[in-house]
Amino acid sequence: MDHLQQDFSVRFTYTVFFTEQLFAPSNPLLTDFFNRQLVDATPKKVLFVLDSGVVAAHPDLLTSIQTYFAQSTVRVDLIPEFLLIPGGESAKNDPSLVEQIVNAVDQFGIDRHSYVVAVGGGSVLDLVGYAAAISHRGIRHIRIPTTVLSQNDSGVGVKNGVNYRGKKNFLGTFAPPVAVFNDLTFLTTLDDRDWRSGISEAIKVALIKDKSFFEWIEANAEALAARDMSAMSYLVHRCAEMHLQHIAGGDPFEMGSSRPLDFGHWSAHKLEQLTDFDLRHGEAVAIGIALDTLYSQQIGWLSAADADRVLVTLRALGFALYHPMLDADHSAGVLKGLAEFREHLGGQLTIMLLQSLGRGEEVHEIEANKVQQAIATLRENELLTTD
Repeated sequence: MDHLQQDFSVRFTYTVFFTEQLFAPSNPLLTDFFNRQLVDATPKKVLFVLDSGVVAAHPDLLTSIQTYFAQSTVRVDLIPEFLLIPGGESAKNDPSLVEQIVNAVDQFGIDRHSYVVAVGGGSVLDLVGYAAAISHRGIRHIRIPTTVLSQNDSGVGVKNGVNYRGKKNFLGTFAPPVAVFNDLTFLTTLDDRDWRSGISEAIKVALIKDKSFFEWIEANAEALAARDMSAMSYLVHRCAEMHLQHIAGGDPFEMGSSRPLDFGHWSAHKLEQLTDFDLRHGEAVAIGIALDTLYSQQIGWLSAADADRVLVTLRALGFALYHPMLDADHSAGVLKGLAEFREHLGGQLTIMLLQSLGRGEEVHEIEANKVQQAIATLRENELLTTD
């Protein structure tokens, strides 16, 4: 049969920068980046979309951005009107926010060679990245993550998305940023919950890929819980590095069903939904990690001593490892997350478990009774730790 065969590849390159005081006039990082990007004399526009919570925590931020771009050395045109949107998971549940960003792109003439800069936590980055990707079939977007979770995990990756029809990230794109700027200064104003939440993603990647990194987190749990900036700086950098290494490892756009970086996530995504997103993503992931760690122990992969090390480390960081919604409908609510996860993956259920600390292994079946047993263990342990 006559046919035409098409085969091509597209190379993506972007840099994750680590800095402090990104918008200080004395910091040339952003200026140098834009000036390297310019290949012709055509003016390029820059539209900023900012997390309103970040602006509230850093009241001089908008003025600092305006002052920075007023320097003659920055050869791009800043759109003087800033778009402020609410942060948190609720932003990804509001379709009107996507419309606002698309309207701004249209109103200010942001073309495919201009830039949309997102400043905020992971939800805002996901939302803005999605809006940029669907406008003009893809506008260059820059991420400036402001939480631990977004600086070490979601903000350095290639995924964008919003929630739809009650399902997390049901609408989304794979669209890499042109750059990521991790400014540690933003972490100083996080509340304790947001500071802690991002650490769970570091534990996740350490448990499945790097035992020595897990042991570092284990040894530094007290310092991290006490908001030691030096410890957090190392954690963010190492976790981001491992995340980038994974993306470059063969399936960056997740064409298959393997999702190793989603260890602990099948139940976490459902828990977020069951709690009306009262649980932060990282808090839900910590519970999901604990659940899948206990499951790994039950099937004989992980020793009781190693499983206990994981749970002790999570608790030392301040995580609660049980939530009443785990027992909603006798855990049927959480177990529904397996079916949704299977659908999200494309048909075949693929769950990452632990063969040992630092070594993950994928399975394609999960036994409901063992999940319920793990939930019971978490509930009993929670009662013991609160007595």
